[in-house]
Amino acid sequence: MLVEYEAQHYDYKLKTSTSGQQFLKLSRVEQAEFAIALLHEFRQFWQQPQQTSRKGLSLFRVKPLRGNLIIDLIPDLVNRKLPFTEPQVLEWLMTFCNEQRVQWRWGAPVTKLVRYYLSDHEPTSELLDQVEQMCRILERFGGPDRKYAAQLRQLTATQQKTLSIRPGEAWSDRALQQLDSLPENERSPWIDLITGCSIVSGSKPAATWLKKQLSYRDTIGLDRFNAYLLEWFALADQPRTQPLRDWRGGEDFFHDQNADILKGLVWLCADQTDAELARGLSQLTVSAYRKLPGIGPRCVKLGNACVWALGQMPMEEAIAQLALLKVKVKFGTAQKGIEKALTAAAEREGISREEIEELSVPTYGLTEVGIRRETLGDFTAELIVTGTTSTELRWLKPDGKPQKSVPKAVKENQANALKGLKQAANDIKKMLPAQRDRIESLYLQQKTWDVETWRSRYLNHPLVGTLARRILWQFESHDDAEKRHSVGIWWQGQLVNVEGTPIDWLSERDQVSLWHPITATVNTIQAWRTWLQEHEVQQPFKQAHRELYLLTAAEEQTHVYSNRFAAHILKQHQFNALCGQRGWKNQLRLMVDDSYNPANLPLPQWGLRAEFWIEAIGDDYGTDTTDTGTYLYIATDQVRFYPVDAADHYAHAGGGGYTTYGTTAATPLPLNEIPALVFTEVMRDVDLFVGVASVGNDPNWADGGPEGRHYDYWQRYCFGDLSATAQTRRQVLENLIPRLKKIRDRCSLRDRFLIVRGDIRTYKIHLGSGNILMEPNDQYLCIVSAKSTDANKVFLPFEGDKTLSMILSKAFLLAADSRITDPTIVSQIQR
Repeated sequence: MLVEYEAQHYDYKLKTSTSGQQFLKLSRVEQAEFAIALLHEFRQFWQQPQQTSRKGLSLFRVKPLRGNLIIDLIPDLVNRKLPFTEPQVLEWLMTFCNEQRVQWRWGAPVTKLVRYYLSDHEPTSELLDQVEQMCRILERFGGPDRKYAAQLRQLTATQQKTLSIRPGEAWSDRALQQLDSLPENERSPWIDLITGCSIVSGSKPAATWLKKQLSYRDTIGLDRFNAYLLEWFALADQPRTQPLRDWRGGEDFFHDQNADILKGLVWLCADQTDAELARGLSQLTVSAYRKLPGIGPRCVKLGNACVWALGQMPMEEAIAQLALLKVKVKFGTAQKGIEKALTAAAEREGISREEIEELSVPTYGLTEVGIRRETLGDFTAELIVTGTTSTELRWLKPDGKPQKSVPKAVKENQANALKGLKQAANDIKKMLPAQRDRIESLYLQQKTWDVETWRSRYLNHPLVGTLARRILWQFESHDDAEKRHSVGIWWQGQLVNVEGTPIDWLSERDQVSLWHPITATVNTIQAWRTWLQEHEVQQPFKQAHRELYLLTAAEEQTHVYSNRFAAHILKQHQFNALCGQRGWKNQLRLMVDDSYNPANLPLPQWGLRAEFWIEAIGDDYGTDTTDTGTYLYIATDQVRFYPVDAADHYAHAGGGGYTTYGTTAATPLPLNEIPALVFTEVMRDVDLFVGVASVGNDPNWADGGPEGRHYDYWQRYCFGDLSATAQTRRQVLENLIPRLKKIRDRCSLRDRFLIVRGDIRTYKIHLGSGNILMEPNDQYLCIVSAKSTDANKVFLPFEGDKTLSMILSKAFLLAADSRITDPTIVSQIQR
């Protein structure tokens, strides 16, 4: 056989070769004995001392035919299901474990060998120990070999009736504790179910697998199954209880087998209608997609399984959780999966993809806009939505008078109802920010509604209405003969315009859209700003105070690109996170020989693609990068617009300019041809990227960063010209400062600064960065955090501008500088 193999080599087959045919004529017992003899020959071959050829190569590498014969024949021999005895199976396993040089070839045949043997035999402890040793070896190789290890453990677990969950994680430790304490008859179906989950693969379950696993779930009981899963899912986000060896990020990683088990358990939730389970899956999704520093998402396959299961669950709560995940999870692959799941849900419900997110917003028991009332014994509970991220639980006594705290009788007799109210409050605080971001994103989607639809989905929706009633809307009549137009907001039970006049002419067929200030005159914008201030209506996002970006003279000169936000230095990881939040596509740049697209925003509704050109900074690995080679900082360049289907641009990781590969060069569009709303919204995003991610916001960069090479940039950014966002802050402060009795006599606006006169010194707070200079010598004052209860009480006409809140906090603090006790601040002031 060896001689014939050396002659035929790759063409050698058992069925067609002379020696192979002779082998096949043997009895099956004789074939098994021959296979063992071949195995002995193989082991003897490997144990021979290595000889060296004249060229310095080992003779095994020059002519490895004898070893290759045995390696090539192993799959054929195993597939024949020969009647190996237990000692012979042990010999196979020991050979597989000992021959380190070719272990990567053994995963599939050893799994088949053990499966065939165990189908007719009971395993001994010696065999089980040898299989476990093989599993540990396969796990070290990763990839498909990990799957073979899981399959082997499933085979032995089935025989031993043991759980295949691996300890060392908070959820797995708890699962083992719970399941090991069950009586044997209750524990047995859990073993079968979890064993089946441990070998899952693919993006969704196979029908045969699902049918079998659901039968185990039915035996366990749905209520117990869900109760255990909810507890395990909640623990899955906690750090490991035992380190995972040989893994970076080992404190947070799932063991691969445990991840598969969780994935299988998640799949078994897809047919359910339990709202609490949908929320648990959503939390597990966020945990699975959570990015580990320098590594990436924690467990993509588990996150994908959660998204798939939520998309299959036949209930509105699951769709609502997908909508929430669409805002919270920014991982590109996850976004595609979420979009696919929402599309599938829309098709199942027979509605359009655009409508599914609007129709699936839960009310969380709210019966009026922002209010949920429940009678619990003799008391009445009122859950009130007080803001986009805040709620309040109020209690009324039987006589209608307020109760300050949760009544004792409710705690003792209505514990489940109280728990439900608190859960609803938490859910509301998570869902409203997601709905706020969804509504704001509609600007670039050109979304309109008829009045009837808009009232039901927005204005009068118990949850979304708390946002919609603080937003300005644009109304247009559908009647071409009598075209009417108005902008209005909800106030005291009706829609009113800027003069306070009710808008009473609307019919069900009239059209509604989000109002954008780019469509209005300066006088109209200012009138709405004044109205919001006087009526103390805080908008959920900037609308009347929204920054507007019009073409500048410089941009008219450059014609096809804008340098308005060029030459900034940004923290790359923060910039990348912001891109995800605003719907931009971007990749982290690594110090490798690779190319990257610019950060870009596809605008299919407009047939456009916006690009923000950036490049990485630095060439010192470990200083300018993380330990894993990711650049820490990027430099900004041009903003451009292209047709949405134009050729993609690429630039090397280390810079060198953008170009297209192998296609016709993409031609940028003239900026004056870009719709005004698109241009202003894109530039607003870029301003946000710079305003938040710039190193100029970091007081630790006051010395210019690494080797002081960016000192000039830091100074220029911290105290230079105001961006559009900072100019908006200035306008807000102009109206606000005169209303602040405690500090109005000590504050004034001068150029780019809020001037604050303290008892000891006078301070200049920059309206862009929030950084502070002290007169008379413009000495820099570093205040990392300035908390002020007075500033928290100040009404602001919009949410979300943390820098404005920080500036006000610093103003209240510095106006009373003689009362500052923080030694780090006092030492700087008195220097």
